[in-house]
Parts: sequence; structure tokens; C-alpha cells
Amino acid sequence: MKLQLLFFLCLLCLSCNEQQSSAKEENSISAYKVPVEYYKLDNGLKVILSRDTTAPTAIVAVYYNIGFRIEPKERTGFAHLFEHMMFQGSKNLGKMEFINLVQKNGGVLNGSTRFDFTNYFEIVPAHKLETMLWAEADRMRGLDITQDNLTNQQGVVKNEVKVNVLNQPYGGFPWLDMPQYANENWYNAHNFYGDLEDLDSANLEDVSDFFKTYYAPNNAALAVVGDFSYEEVKQWVQKYFGDIPSAQLPPRPEIAEPMQTEEKSFVKNDSLANKPAIAVAYKMPERNTPEYYAMGLIDQILVQGDNSLLRQKLVNDKGYTSGVSGGINYLGNMFNYQGPMLWMFNLTYDNDTSKDEVIAAVDSVITNLKSQITKENLEGALVKMRSSLYDDLGGSFGLGRADLLCSFALFDDDPGRINSLEDEFKKVTPELILSTIDSYLRPTNRTILVVNPLLDNSKNSQK
Repeated sequence: MKLQLLFFLCLLCLSCNEQQSSAKEENSISAYKVPVEYYKLDNGLKVILSRDTTAPTAIVAVYYNIGFRIEPKERTGFAHLFEHMMFQGSKNLGKMEFINLVQKNGGVLNGSTRFDFTNYFEIVPAHKLETMLWAEADRMRGLDITQDNLTNQQGVVKNEVKVNVLNQPYGGFPWLDMPQYANENWYNAHNFYGDLEDLDSANLEDVSDFFKTYYAPNNAALAVVGDFSYEEVKQWVQKYFGDIPSAQLPPRPEIAEPMQTEEKSFVKNDSLANKPAIAVAYKMPERNTPEYYAMGLIDQILVQGDNSLLRQKLVNDKGYTSGVSGGINYLGNMFNYQGPMLWMFNLTYDNDTSKDEVIAAVDSVITNLKSQITKENLEGALVKMRSSLYDDLGGSFGLGRADLLCSFALFDDDPGRINSLEDEFKKVTPELILSTIDSYLRPTNRTILVVNPLLDNSKNSQK
């Protein structure tokens, strides 16, 4: 009897220890914080350091607070053109030497132009971190702006437009097309890739002025993520970036969008497409509001994953399409933008299916959505969101982490926001989801764009 009692007590003790261990592990996971050290140089450069010794690598990411949303009028595509110019040589590194420097040291690099920033990054072995900081500072200090470089890159960008948009089935659909149809403000609604005549008209004075204005340290954020010593990196950042002069920044243009009160519908003819496609976009709530976070979870419920409601209806039930794509911000994620944004989804469908049938199926999902907002479904959406967020943070040796740190530094002056995102989503209640559905998923807040295949491309409808 004593032995049985002792055995029972041992089991009880083991069970308690396991529960305590599980609770500690759960608390440890939920309490995980991205290390963030944030400060500014005297010239205004925002610096974010985040140490991670998982692998002997380091990331240098420089984000400039200029995207194609606020590029100059009559210079469409200029922000993207300038991204190319940044690889054409600087004071100490000639054409292609920056790229060769990174690649010959075992690293990878890239740059991109988005709605609200232009970014450049290098992922290198950790012992080459100082070299990359020197190289990024060298081109921030001054570019080799010549007519030959400009003419060359004008040709490169024009060919990119032709290959990726003009001569491509569904070219620009819907990521480039939809903002031009759904938005009213020119800054949100112009051709971000660039009209060919605008690209041709850019001159050396434009390039020089653009660089001096927007590529200054007080308009930039520098993130260093990876295996490094904080004190050592701080010394290098001060050494290479500290004496770069700041610039007088112009007032930011007004980029707000008026409230949409009527449904919009457009058709784009595409002679290269072989089946119709449709995109449906709803204007988003203002960034960082409770409704914004609610829309993040609604996106998970409606579009993201095999169990999403739109996929179940349009793919599994109706068989109209093989897949549904969508999300908030097609050129990034729901966190790395600043101005007005669209929540959107798109799909191709068979020629014997009509647009009206697709829209009717979509409407049935949206109409019934409110009845499916339960605490259980909301918890499932939160799990999916959490998984997506942590995938972003850990992807590409921490590049996703650098992206959010720079974005939050530029837009909010608070890269530490990276550690509060999960808590913001946890605040979302079923009641908030329901009111957000009423306010934003209404037909009068949406734009529908249909690609009509096998027609003369010269007859494309224009906004």
C-alpha cells in the first residue's frame, strides 16, 4: 500500500513538473522579444541593431523614406529608376564593383522599390560586416551620376517594363493595375513602374536633385541584424556614416484617399491572356488602428491558407479556379507601408464561367462571414497570423526582421513595435471583427477589375 502511494505521489509530481515545464515553455514562447537597440546619429540617420548568433552571418539593410508613391509628378517610375542608379558606382566603387564586392565575399544582395520606401540589403558572413557598412556609406555619401549611367539604366528599366508588363500575359495584374483603378489621389493611383515617355524625359539634374533630397541620412534607416558585437558595430556606424551631411527634406505630399461610396468596376483587355481573371479590392482601415489589426485577421480567415473561406468556396465547392491569391499590400506585407492601402484577392477562372458567377460566390462568402466569426475561428486566425509573422521574422537569415525594424523606424520612429504586434492582434474581439466587416467589406468600398482575354491589346480600357 505504501509502495502504491509512493508510486502515485511520484506520478503526481512528474505530472506537475511536466505541466510547469509546459507552462514555462509556453510563457517563454509568447514572451519572445526581438532584441532592439535604437538610436540616431547627429545627422539624423536612424540606426537599429538586433543581435542574433544563430548563424555566423550578418545583414546590412538601408531603407530610404522614398517610394514610388511620392515620386515627382511627370516622372513616373523615377523612384524605381533611381534604385537602379544606386548600383552604377560611387566615390570608391565603380560600376559593378559594389555587386562584385558582396558576391566575392560570399554574400548576396538586392534592392527594391516599394510604395513608401526604397531598400538595399546585403547578407554576408559576419566577419565581412564592417566592409558592407563602409560600402553602403560610400554610396550614401555620393553616387557617380553620369549621362552614360543614366542612359544605360533608362534602357534597362524600359526593357523591364516591356518584359514584365507590356509583353507579359496578365502583366501588372493586379499589383500594378489595381491601385490605378481603385484610388483617386494621383500619388496612390499613377503608374508606379513608369510611363515610357516619363522614363525617357529624366535628365541628370533630376537624378542629382533626387539623390541630394531623398538619399540623405536623415531620410534613412540602417538596420544591422546578425552575429556581431554591439560596441564594435556602433563604432563602425559612427566612423562610416557619422559625417555624411543631412539634407533639407521637402514637405510630404498629401496622400490621403477619400472615402469610397460607390462600387467601381473595370475591364482590362489582354490579348496575351488565355483565360479571364478577376481581382477584388477593398480600401483598408488606417494603419495601426484597431480596425487595421482586425483586417489582418479577416485576411487570414478569408484568403490565407488551404482552409480560407474564399478558397473553400471558389476552389473546393464551385471549382471555378485552382487557387486564390491575396492579402494586404501585394508589394510587401501588412506592416511595411505607410499610406493608404488595399486588401485584395485575385484569381483566374475558366472561359465558360462568368464574372457574375464568380462575384455571386464571393458575395455569398462575404455575406455569411459574420455568422462564422466565433471565438474559436478567431483563435485559429490568430495562430495563422502568428505563424506568418514569425516566418517573416526568421526568413532569409533575418532579412524579414530587418525589414520590419527599418519600416517601423521610418514610419513610426519606433522599431520596438516589432515586439508589440502579436499583442495588438490579441486585442481584436469578435465584436470588433463584426464592426470592421460592416465598415470595410461593403460593396461600396470595393473595386472589381476583370482581365478579358484574347482581345486586341490596343483597345485596353484606361482609367
